[in-house]
Amino acid sequence: MNDQQALQLIEAMVATPSVSGDEAALAQLLVEQMHHAGFDAHIDAVGNAVGVIGAAAETVVLLGHMDTVPGHIPVEVRAGELWGRGAVDAKGSLATFIAAAARAHAEQRLAYRVIVVGCVEEEVASSKGAHFIAQTMAAPTWCIVGEPSGADRLTLGYKGNLRAHIRIEQAAAHSAHASHTAAEHGCELWQTIAQHANEFNQGRERAFDQLLPSLVRIESGGDGLRDWCELLVNARLPLDLDPAAYTALLQQLLPNYAHLNISGATPAFSSERTSSIARRFGRVFRANGQQPRYVQKTGTADMNVVGPAWGCPVVAYGPGDAALDHTPYERLPLAEYLQAINVLTAVLSNE
Repeated sequence: MNDQQALQLIEAMVATPSVSGDEAALAQLLVEQMHHAGFDAHIDAVGNAVGVIGAAAETVVLLGHMDTVPGHIPVEVRAGELWGRGAVDAKGSLATFIAAAARAHAEQRLAYRVIVVGCVEEEVASSKGAHFIAQTMAAPTWCIVGEPSGADRLTLGYKGNLRAHIRIEQAAAHSAHASHTAAEHGCELWQTIAQHANEFNQGRERAFDQLLPSLVRIESGGDGLRDWCELLVNARLPLDLDPAAYTALLQQLLPNYAHLNISGATPAFSSERTSSIARRFGRVFRANGQQPRYVQKTGTADMNVVGPAWGCPVVAYGPGDAALDHTPYERLPLAEYLQAINVLTAVLSNE
């Protein structure tokens, strides 16, 4: 796949809407494009687009996602940048995967059997596509997850995540009385959770190592007989605090009149920079005159799903600035996209 074909691919992908739960049109487009590029491609049982190319003994999985968050951005190329929802998060990465594997294969340099997956529902709590792949696909030699790191950097890990729904309910009381309302109890409880995190984070300088809870929503009401307050807390978890342990801590912090329900829990995951795939990227960066740069991110990605399930080295790579994810300003520098294809082609090729 040459540069012109790669540019046509990413423009077609970004021009195809694929909000979470509505990825079918993009999946069909990708299967057709992968067929043309030499892949054996299909749509699997949950809607993922899957393409296989190469016949080497070792298998690598390039795991991207097709879905985007809502919000239409007119698709256009302006000053060398492709604007559109999903250009950065993360159609640019998925297009990089397809183009690089196809190019290495066409040039007879492909060193691996490569499986490219465009997952459904990464942007929602279900991670439906990644869970299906983790459960049904054998562990590869290593895996690259498609998320924007920048073409000259490699992401080694992501924090874990936990969503806690907390409900406080009590008998209604007159506001002139001294007893606290359910809303006041809810505010006090959030302060307790935040204070616990501050104490936990003492001596932890990096955000990746910290416990980072946020109050997403707080609502209160009543029917004249019972008052209630509901809190939605989203917590970013470090490597040394798994969801079960943090759930137990929350239970200890909650008063006996509060009820806790967990709607989503994902452990943190990180690979070492000494892993085989990280070293391979490092050699390619150096060959291109770049000093390898590695990052660990405070978000959560499909790496957190497949990493613990497969137990193999997993990193994340892709062009673009992650600060533009989910914003009205999402745009991908096309020169960086082509640079990322060159980097990944070298990573997948015989050394």
